[in-house]
Amino acid sequence: MTMTQIMDQILKQEQRQNDIQTAVLSGPSFAKEVAQGIPTAVTIGCKDLKIAQYLQTVFVTETFRVYASTDVMGLEISAALKNIIAIAAGICDGLGYGMNTRAALITRGLTEITRLGVHLGAERETFFGLSGLGDLVLTCTGDLSRNRFVGMELGRGRKLVDILNEMKMVAEGVKTTKSIYDLTRPLDIEMPILEQVYAILYEDKECSLAVKDLLARELKVE
Repeated sequence: MTMTQIMDQILKQEQRQNDIQTAVLSGPSFAKEVAQGIPTAVTIGCKDLKIAQYLQTVFVTETFRVYASTDVMGLEISAALKNIIAIAAGICDGLGYGMNTRAALITRGLTEITRLGVHLGAERETFFGLSGLGDLVLTCTGDLSRNRFVGMELGRGRKLVDILNEMKMVAEGVKTTKSIYDLTRPLDIEMPILEQVYAILYEDKECSLAVKDLLARELKVE
């Protein structure tokens, strides 16, 4: 279940679902840069478009632009899964690979995110917007990305437990990887990058071997 689904379930149990509407704010936005007033654009989603449009006016500032959406599922899926791909991008950086590798990973990672999101009922277009492609690029390339940092350290040969013990903030992608892996196993959805990240995090697979296995997969039509 997504966070809004959990909240909706609780509100339904309390018979307050009709009184309170949940919404999601998502997009390429490192908190530090937002606080510094650096120009940023994000998307806010609510099933009721009028509420989403109202919330635009609540959050918008001279340097913080907000777009409205009704695709709550798409915003939540993209926000969660981009952290998994960011770990993979960090691994590639830690292994010393170049920009070719990172670009390929981001592109194919977006394909996996979109594939799962559409299966769960999200709109395909959402994954090519700020919450999808925008946040994915930021998290896979930005030096402030906690998930990319975890991947970089793994690529350099460090153990996950040691990396996490030294961090003062949470890298959400670590636990998200297991949750999404467990979710997709019975769904028969092709998620090769997710599977390799899972193997690295939870089965102690060598990072270089994971990359080798990805490149050795059966050739396909894009």
